[in-house]
Amino acid sequence: MVVALLYLVLAGAYLLVVPAAVLLYLKFRWYVASSVERTFMYFLVFLFFPGLLLLSPVINYRPQPRKIQV
Repeated sequence: MVVALLYLVLAGAYLLVVPAAVLLYLKFRWYVASSVERTFMYFLVFLFFPGLLLLSPVINYRPQPRKIQV
């Protein structure tokens, strides 16, 4: 029973928790990252790709439309 619970916790962390943290990290650092940090970002996306695919339909980080003043 303990092993099954451990697998469930690790799967939840791999598929939900860590990819959500990666998406948040990417949102805040995407436009100001250095080349080394950008390589690290690409590595994180590669490593947690299944979880990012699971979260992509519900998380939207597209830029908000600009307010045009006339």
